[in-house]
Amino acid sequence: MKVLFIGGTGTISSAITRRVAQLGWEIYLLNRGNRKGDFKGQEINHISCDIRTETAPEIREKLIKAIGKEKQFDVVADFFAFVPAHVQKDFEIFNGLCKQYIFISSASAYQKPLSSCLITESTPLSNPFWQYSRDKIACEEYLIQNYRENGFPVTIVRPSHTYDERSVPLGVHGSNGSWQVLKRMLDGKPVIIHGDGTSLWTLTHNSDFASAFVRLMGNIHAIGEAVNITSDESVTWNQIYQIIASALNVPLKAVHVASDFLDECSKGLYDFKGGLLGDKSNTVIFDNTKLKRLAPGFCAKVRADEGIKMTIENILSHSELQQEDSEFDIWCDKIIASLETAKSNMQ
Repeated sequence: MKVLFIGGTGTISSAITRRVAQLGWEIYLLNRGNRKGDFKGQEINHISCDIRTETAPEIREKLIKAIGKEKQFDVVADFFAFVPAHVQKDFEIFNGLCKQYIFISSASAYQKPLSSCLITESTPLSNPFWQYSRDKIACEEYLIQNYRENGFPVTIVRPSHTYDERSVPLGVHGSNGSWQVLKRMLDGKPVIIHGDGTSLWTLTHNSDFASAFVRLMGNIHAIGEAVNITSDESVTWNQIYQIIASALNVPLKAVHVASDFLDECSKGLYDFKGGLLGDKSNTVIFDNTKLKRLAPGFCAKVRADEGIKMTIENILSHSELQQEDSEFDIWCDKIIASLETAKSNMQ
């Protein structure tokens, strides 16, 4: 199988690249080369290209030259498409140049507020809180239209909260990722959990995502379909933060803060309107029946507590993953202090 990944070194795509390499498939990565993936000992073809600035004909010519006589990729997956202009350009480049094109959408595109916490692929797509999600919906609509009208062989994949060994999954964090929350725990400081922490959430380790994803690659039954890829496990945010604290061997000092209050207090700093009100503050449970029908034998294997523990062990052993965020730390202190003041004023 000859596959092309646009990107290939991110949270989701790096695990897929490693899995495809293990299967012995022929891999091409098309990216700017700014971020090197950990693919030691694996044969990967790199195509240096800035898909955002080079024209579609220029990129198509590069790809035809790279693949030689076969003239087609079995699978093209774009991990770097976020707005309709991106997939429109992909269509110009890859129409007739691949047997399957996989678009990575987002489960945040599903209806908010949800009418049912049980999400299937037929749950309506609508998110008034988050432009990111609306852009993903528009991308899907463009691609499905070209599947219907031009036979473009698209498969849409909708991940939820997928994480890897470089960052723990959190509801509230700053611009530099998860480390500052871990540091607050290690320093004995309280951490913020949105809402009352009892809403259910679904975490998926990137190795499980990759295991499902490769079963959709080259799968004729996946053409023209949208598919969720998530774990079947549901955990509360209180459980997630307790797992993190236990892995750090420290007590959890949690401060619960309403999601809309966090949004109102984050103007100009963090996008909690999209990330919380449009996503993580909602209870979501995914029905993966369709995925398991299309990918017989798939079952997520990494439990949340196991995956988070592995991630924390990796972060603690790699100083480059410990990026401090003083701005977020100060912001957390201000939020917590304001709540304490409000309490004292009511006494």
